[in-house]
Amino acid sequence: MEESGGPVVGDAVLAGTSGIRAPAEVFNSIFVVFLGLGTLVGVVVISYTLYNAYKYRYREDKDPAPDAERPELGELPEGGGKGKKLFLSFGISALIVLSLVIWTYASLLYVEGKPTEVQQNGGDVVDVEVEGFRFGWQFTYPNGAQTSTLRVPTDTVINLSVTSADVFHNFGIPDLRTKADAIPGQTTNAWFVANETGTYQANCYEICGEGHSGMTAEVVAMEPEAFEEWYANAEPSGDETAGNESAGTETASASGGGHSLGPAGPNELGAPGVAPARAGGAP
Repeated sequence: MEESGGPVVGDAVLAGTSGIRAPAEVFNSIFVVFLGLGTLVGVVVISYTLYNAYKYRYREDKDPAPDAERPELGELPEGGGKGKKLFLSFGISALIVLSLVIWTYASLLYVEGKPTEVQQNGGDVVDVEVEGFRFGWQFTYPNGAQTSTLRVPTDTVINLSVTSADVFHNFGIPDLRTKADAIPGQTTNAWFVANETGTYQANCYEICGEGHSGMTAEVVAMEPEAFEEWYANAEPSGDETAGNESAGTETASASGGGHSLGPAGPNELGAPGVAPARAGGAP
């Protein structure tokens, strides 16, 4: 993370006062469960294999003579548990696999439907359209304001609709653990919750040309009150200068990071060949 006063990636980012499990936290839980269960199954299987290898090892003084009657190839041996162990192991395996499938599917449904659920329950959801172009990002808010800096309130679901104006891009904010493909003519949805104020960086993760490495954008997480003030003064023309001075001062002091939330024009992205301001959706 840049020295901007933002938090370090971890539990503070993934689980805050909003009480909403971020997608990264859900995927992390799935990974931990699969890793733990896979390790447990591996230990049991290897231990049982080694146990049987030792128990049924060849012992010259106790094993039957070479001419003893043995089962032919393909013939089921008589005695034993009559397949009880086999059916028991199959039953336990099927139960574990089905439980994992159902739980994982329910977790994925949670991730896909959480913004809608929050809206239905009267919660706050900020919808932002994200458009990638060589070599920059444009963010469009519900009131028509277009900016080159993504400003979001903390402890609020931020629902992104990501697309591209030219070639394939990939929008990702590593510190907030969110990522989505930007495909021309298609829209990819993703959401996240920022639980700490600060300035983060969004990158392009799809090689898209000579300016790919500089295709970045600032993501500023603000206190809800500061965001509301900025949003109320943001103009649909795409000029985010209005209201930034007061909002920036308030949020910088609230976050303790000392960073400014002042206007960020397209050329602040630092990418070669960045297009001029894309107000009104102009390419």
